[in-house]
Amino acid sequence: MKQAKWWSAVVVLALLAAACAGPATTTTGGGGATTTGAPGTTGAAPSTTGGGGFEGAAFEPGCDVGTNVSSVVATSATQVVFTLCAPNPAFQQIVAFTPFAIQSSESLEASNGSPLDSPVGTGAYKLDTWERGNQVVMSANPDYWGDPAVVNQLVIRWADQPASRLTELQAGTVDYIPNLAAADIATVEANPNLQAVPSPNPNVLYIGLNNKIAPFDDVKVRQAVAQAIDAQRLVDNFYPVGSEVATHFTPCQIPNGCDGDDWYPFDATAAQGLLAGTAAEGLDVTLYFRDASRPYVGEPVAVANDIAEQLSDNLGWNVTVQVVESGEFIETALAGETYGLFMLGWGADYPHVTNFLDTHFGAAVKNFGTPYPEITGPLEEGATVGDTAAAEPIYTEANNMIKELVPAVPLVHGAIVDAALASLNGANPGPPIGAPQFELMDSGRDNIVFMQNKEPISLYCADESDGESLAACQQMMDPLLRYDTEGNVVPALATACTANDDSTVWTCDLREGVKFTDGTDFDANDVVFNFNVWLDYTNPLHTGNSQLFFYPSSLLGVANQPATTTTN
Repeated sequence: MKQAKWWSAVVVLALLAAACAGPATTTTGGGGATTTGAPGTTGAAPSTTGGGGFEGAAFEPGCDVGTNVSSVVATSATQVVFTLCAPNPAFQQIVAFTPFAIQSSESLEASNGSPLDSPVGTGAYKLDTWERGNQVVMSANPDYWGDPAVVNQLVIRWADQPASRLTELQAGTVDYIPNLAAADIATVEANPNLQAVPSPNPNVLYIGLNNKIAPFDDVKVRQAVAQAIDAQRLVDNFYPVGSEVATHFTPCQIPNGCDGDDWYPFDATAAQGLLAGTAAEGLDVTLYFRDASRPYVGEPVAVANDIAEQLSDNLGWNVTVQVVESGEFIETALAGETYGLFMLGWGADYPHVTNFLDTHFGAAVKNFGTPYPEITGPLEEGATVGDTAAAEPIYTEANNMIKELVPAVPLVHGAIVDAALASLNGANPGPPIGAPQFELMDSGRDNIVFMQNKEPISLYCADESDGESLAACQQMMDPLLRYDTEGNVVPALATACTANDDSTVWTCDLREGVKFTDGTDFDANDVVFNFNVWLDYTNPLHTGNSQLFFYPSSLLGVANQPATTTTN
């Protein structure tokens, strides 16, 4: 199977745990850029000196200010050393993810840390224009360090509805579309001018329930919702063959994902019994969602309406569906203050149970209101255990507590099928984690047109989490490492990242002769500069779009974030 290497290579994955101690420090040397995690400090732009001298940058926050990265140090122009606060055998998989792509430090400074529509990377394509509301146009990067893109121009357009995207593909006005609706797969397969492109990506559609907002502060109400939705009905009516009802929040192909008891079966009578005598009888309820076709839900409007109908029929609620603009929806859902009931989903960023469970139910996560210590405790323990057999009882406890407390209701693990013109040679869905790799495709023309689900929110993907933004960024940006189409981690801006014996120190040797698309040279100082901007809340360039820096924050931790309080 396509995913076999991907899964087996990382079964020992564990997230970083903030464990090491030590104060933030300030270092200086040779006039180079030196930055710290101490509040109020600022970092200078990295630079090199004449005559072969190198001024090495250093970001050294220590391990007691919120980040799990103790230091990032440029030991030479072509080497960066990461010292972590705890063992992390998955470091390579994390830094291969698109939000960790390196931008030109000069461009970050010029944009005051918000290059939202002016990205400067090192990828196979570079940005030409972004016509808001219409299209993003890129051209092949003439200075690309790798094999050049086969086709000179890449155009990204968007349409909300799968039917609209398929109509354009049938007309030949686009070359590639993602996430076919279930009913359209047979249409594509029967058309000799089109090709179906299966796209492996572990995912889950879920209903979120916020325990800070009545009536979802009552566990009986949450358990009632869990039993009032017939997920098999959703699979049968709205999903491609190969999709399945979720028995756990995490797909079962991920090690430890399905430890513990299976989810509640659909039982409308039991659901109604749980509501009896509570304040939740006969309520007016709003189900919030975004109209974005994603791997976990190809037809979000139809699925949301069906869920609302089931909750109305089975719980006696008057359920209204409310579509929210995609960027606003994500930001509001992550803040955990407004939506009591919402529909969302998740596709794997890296192949480990922590990517599903810690990202959604960890101690710092606000999506579902106040985190549950009964869940966060096992997750914190499990994140430090690399052996899947040793981790099984830990994740059994975590999954069983998720079932009992119901912060979210897992519904469906969706199968994914993309489509392309039959004439598009090299059509690929990209790696199991990531977007199609268009530089490998040949349309036989001077351009390739990709029609995705939504317009990107921005093109500064260190501070974005939506797939549409990441798909565009992937074409223009390179991380230190990256995934190939088989899901294997391969070199990118780093030729290799190697660990010490306990995976607390990672040394990345960088590729020489790489240029950013603004013509400036890439070196180790750029790496330090980017990680400093992402991982230090007090850095004056830690601005971005939302300032959430979701993936750097959730995967590596951001230093010096202001304290927050939550109330029930």
